[in-house]
Amino acid sequence: MGMRPPNVTESADDERSGHAPDKGPAEQDSLRAGLKNRHLSMIAIGGIIGAGLFVGSGAGIAKAGPGIIVSYVIAGLLVVLVMRMLGEMAAADPSSGSFSTYADRALGRWAGFTIGWLYWWFWVVVLAVEATAAATILTSWVPAVPQWTWALIVMVLLTATNLASVGSYGEFEFWFAGIKVVAITIFIVVAGLAVFGVLPGSDAPGGVSNLTAHGGFLPHGPGAILSGMLLVVFSFMGSEIVTLAAGESAHPEKMVRRATNSVIWRIGTFYLGSIALVVMLVPWNSEAVVEKGPYVATLDQLGIPHAGAIMDVIVVTAVLSCLNSGLYTASRMAFSLGRRGDAPASFSSVNKRGVPAVAIWCSVAFGFVAVVFNYTSPDTVFQFLLNSSGAVALFVWIVICFSQLRLRRVIERDMPERHTVRMWLFPYLTYATIALMLFVIGYMFYDDEGREQMVMSVAVAAVVLVVGITLQRRRAGRPVAQEQADAADGTAEVPATAQATSPSEPSAEG
Repeated sequence: MGMRPPNVTESADDERSGHAPDKGPAEQDSLRAGLKNRHLSMIAIGGIIGAGLFVGSGAGIAKAGPGIIVSYVIAGLLVVLVMRMLGEMAAADPSSGSFSTYADRALGRWAGFTIGWLYWWFWVVVLAVEATAAATILTSWVPAVPQWTWALIVMVLLTATNLASVGSYGEFEFWFAGIKVVAITIFIVVAGLAVFGVLPGSDAPGGVSNLTAHGGFLPHGPGAILSGMLLVVFSFMGSEIVTLAAGESAHPEKMVRRATNSVIWRIGTFYLGSIALVVMLVPWNSEAVVEKGPYVATLDQLGIPHAGAIMDVIVVTAVLSCLNSGLYTASRMAFSLGRRGDAPASFSSVNKRGVPAVAIWCSVAFGFVAVVFNYTSPDTVFQFLLNSSGAVALFVWIVICFSQLRLRRVIERDMPERHTVRMWLFPYLTYATIALMLFVIGYMFYDDEGREQMVMSVAVAAVVLVVGITLQRRRAGRPVAQEQADAADGTAEVPATAQATSPSEPSAEG
């Protein structure tokens, strides 16, 4: 199935700058379609359930009280809308670079370069965070093994998994995600029965009294909703992974469409449903919510034996899942950047098993370095890494919005047969989403806790942006000089723009 460039003029510009657009799966014969439908289905369902939900959500509950439900509603709404926009572009033209590729085409090479490298930066820092989290729990199980050894073991294990084949990544993620989905489903069923007062042997109060007791629904005022949102919004990062992984499946358009359409019930069930049950059953100001985590606190409240041990197993699974997907995602973004000339060319090379080995090794190498900093300089270097990557989720989402604004009409004009996912109420809902995210970004500068994170993230983004613009200008200057030289000796050829035919002309692949 031939893939037409989304815009002939953009493709011509790419040719003049020596920039080959990132291609869809039909043209990416170096990456193998090794992910099965069941792999992608579980990646889509479980990818949004991370350790942040099981553990980190306790800080949000303590910050906003029962009003954290509203925080999750707003953040979830943002994710649904952004995923709808991303799904529209990904279904029309699946790509291993996903939103970075679309930003490149819609906004300019500087945009694809900047957001691609920031996204890579985010995930390699996540590798260090999750490896340390896994090591902490595993050390509590086997104290004889040092914590740094456990961190090394899990990093080596999942590096080997990703190097083996994309199918092994998919298989590991299928089971990791499956455990998370089963665990959160069982929790929702058990907690739901307790709320309605029908759970046998439970002494937990039924009903919704905890939503208004202990200071009311908004004990810290309406502003706490936004403060809580800043803590939970980043836990949704990862919902976009399926659009990158779809490029290595046999039917990417179908899988992207299915994942996009299911994001509403996934967020509504796993996040909103479970968090609402937690704050109904456990007082929001209970120390156990933060110390043990909201889900362990709830299971203890329900009298479930060995709740802490059970949740530790689930959290380790969630952490390993995040590590597995984080390494996969970082390496595929690096591969796409290398393929487009925005990273070393070696990043786009693959081994005989069809995986970008160099991109994987480089990503995991930085992750190893970050793990070391987490042990040697947790309050300085590693804290800087965390803060400088903290706002990347918002940067990615807002770039997706602007890219969709530009590419919507291009898709309608050049590939209407692929326009199977459509953003609702375009362009009004897209503009509203942009406005809401700009408001959230502005509030982060206002919020005492979010300000440092936002300032550092913006500083790193500015550096990457300057590098991207500089490289773009250098590359743009080369063809001009070459054309002038050709014109001087009479060997000038017809410019690429003159050779471009109508938008309906099929690609060479046909």
